[in-house]
Amino acid sequence: YQRIGLGGRYAVVDAIRASMLEQAERLAQMAHQETGLGRPEDKVIKNRLVATKAPGPEDLEPTAVTGDAGMMVTEWAPFGVIGAITPTTNPTSTIINNTIAVVSAGNACVFNVHPNAKKVSAENVRLLNRAIVSAGGPPNLITAIPTPTIASAQELMHHPDVRVLLVTGGPGVVREALKTDKRAIAAGPGNPPAVVDETADIQNAARSIVAGASFDNNLICTDEKTTIVVESVADRLVQEMGRNGAYVLKEHELRKLERIIFKELGQPNKPGAINPKWIGQDAAAILAEIGVQVDRAETRLVVAEVPNEHSLVWTEQMMPVLPVTRVQSIDRAIDLAVKSEHRVRHTASIHSTNVERITRMAVAMNCSIFVANGSNFSGLGEG
Repeated sequence: YQRIGLGGRYAVVDAIRASMLEQAERLAQMAHQETGLGRPEDKVIKNRLVATKAPGPEDLEPTAVTGDAGMMVTEWAPFGVIGAITPTTNPTSTIINNTIAVVSAGNACVFNVHPNAKKVSAENVRLLNRAIVSAGGPPNLITAIPTPTIASAQELMHHPDVRVLLVTGGPGVVREALKTDKRAIAAGPGNPPAVVDETADIQNAARSIVAGASFDNNLICTDEKTTIVVESVADRLVQEMGRNGAYVLKEHELRKLERIIFKELGQPNKPGAINPKWIGQDAAAILAEIGVQVDRAETRLVVAEVPNEHSLVWTEQMMPVLPVTRVQSIDRAIDLAVKSEHRVRHTASIHSTNVERITRMAVAMNCSIFVANGSNFSGLGEG
């Protein structure tokens, strides 16, 4: 048993941040090599982002209130052992972010990582422990199950010594966590819409949406998954996307692409079943499969113009294929955004210079992250 106090936590978290900034590129390359998902250059950005921006012990300072009736001190007490489950899509950035949160609050953590990212995750945990010990923290404060499985995840979630669950993943694992008698903080799937109205700066909207939807090949749940644009500016928006790193599909190419990226296209206004083979792959690789050759560095996103009811609008695809769908008015755009996001209240964005419309959509979406006139990753603190 070792008590290092709040001051010690500052030193430990500072050491973690410094170590993870130093190792950000190496861990990104390892994650890409092991999982085959995303873009290593974007994974570096994710690692640096959480290393610098994840909230630390500064959010947990004690407060005191005094008055005629006496004095009240509020101090934040640790829970103890936290059980964390992490995804193959964002393995290192999730571990870094969770570790900073867990340690800042004086807790320990056991990770059950995704089996497809177990090597890089284990190395990440080793580096974190080295940083913690170097700053005077206890050894093995952060640990990971060496051979993670579904069974080990179940055991971790139900272990009597685990007080809180941190779960990042698909709907299945989130549901399992919420079934337990533990406190659970779950980050599940989202289907973030980006709305563009006729008052928007179309060049900025196109640049921002292409950058956001292609970031780490659309693996992040906050990335733009659908663009809903008012008809009068739709042609300009699509043209600008084509000038800013997107390949705009022709009608016959879209038909070919549907057969590649969907296992099951799905009914109108309903999600389809995505082919996992293409999750997190480069736009150039996806296009090559339908006979279209592009430069990987220059073309980061595939844009598909589709009707409102198309499955791409209603599906979290997790690959750099972005549906663009047209509507007659901002009212219809907001309504479709709310419905196609499936009311999970995750993330949404709008491109508009009309403050009333921005406010109206923000209220209608009522989500955790809402961005106006920027890429969705701005909501994470990037840029």
